[in-house]
Amino acid sequence: MPPGIRGQFPQMELAQRHAVALARIMLSSLKLSQFRCFDSLRLDLNPGMTAFIGGNAQGKTSILEAVCVLLRLQSPRTQSLNDLIQFDQSGFGLSGSWAGQELQLVNEVRRRRKLYHRENEISRGRDYLEHSGLVVWMGNDDLALITGSGGRRRRYLDFQAAQLYPGYRSAVRSYERALRSRNELLKENHRPQWSHIDAYTAVLVEHGNEVMALRRQLVEALDVSVREAQRTIGGDAEDLSLTYAPGSADDFAQTLEESRERDLRRGTTTAGPHRDDVEVAINGRPANRFASEGQQRTIALALKLGQLELLRAQRACLPILLVDDIFGELDPRRRESLTRALPPESQILITTTSLQWLPQSSGLEFEVFNVAGGSVTAGSRVSGEGRH
Repeated sequence: MPPGIRGQFPQMELAQRHAVALARIMLSSLKLSQFRCFDSLRLDLNPGMTAFIGGNAQGKTSILEAVCVLLRLQSPRTQSLNDLIQFDQSGFGLSGSWAGQELQLVNEVRRRRKLYHRENEISRGRDYLEHSGLVVWMGNDDLALITGSGGRRRRYLDFQAAQLYPGYRSAVRSYERALRSRNELLKENHRPQWSHIDAYTAVLVEHGNEVMALRRQLVEALDVSVREAQRTIGGDAEDLSLTYAPGSADDFAQTLEESRERDLRRGTTTAGPHRDDVEVAINGRPANRFASEGQQRTIALALKLGQLELLRAQRACLPILLVDDIFGELDPRRRESLTRALPPESQILITTTSLQWLPQSSGLEFEVFNVAGGSVTAGSRVSGEGRH
């Protein structure tokens, strides 16, 4: 733009600079070694949408899972990173370039996990995550967020909270360690030494109060963003709400004191954030009982789009979207609503068995990779005629 004109269009110049900045905040390369079904794999990735196309059990989801593990140090599919190691191998390695910075993770059985940023080893996961990106995972089993157990909704909160609150991940892990130890003592002692049990109780209270406070804060914020997402993809007639349901009374220490005999009788800690839940309601009624399956699928999409919008608002950064095999499962109306709701400036990686569901008028454009038997080959670019 010529110097004499530049000053007349400050908003346009700001938008262009913002677009350039967003383009740089992306995953531009990914390497896998002995991860799931992949012996080795290297991918160069571009901004916008990338589709990994192939049949079931060919490795598509494992690529998205590898991105999530590299950027967030956790898998949406398993609790243990050792489960990700290729069969008959002793460890796996992941690396990639995020926003121009090299990240690397090495996980080996019975050895300490190793993390690197720009080839410098980092001892704490919290420090590593300061250099990595944000992630929203959308999977074909997200329906369980409405119909499944409270554990699924707690994991939903944990994944989001760890990306918003720096101390959350550490507080959850400290709480879980103390909970395991306290439960072991409750199981083993018919005549309990309460001084030993109460030592862990004190740790539970300290970190449990922090976890519950941050979860409450998160649910209140999500309630706003999820309501808006629901209106976008479900229509104004459906009012979606989220309510935090804590697993303890307000005074957690007093709750644990009052439940001592019950805990001992059952051999487990019966109150605390490990019993938290989120009540999901549609038009004021429990969604798991009164929403149709179609409404439940819309709610599941809204829960994930709400995550995206909250991350964008509070972290001022767009997360990478990992969309695992959901477009083919949606009816045309919900598919169109979802594609309209996805921010076009995001980097989006999807898996699908085909692109036959893609309307010609969608305006969506994909870089395509074909996946078969743990092998990945680049395909031709696919695009619609124009977004409407």
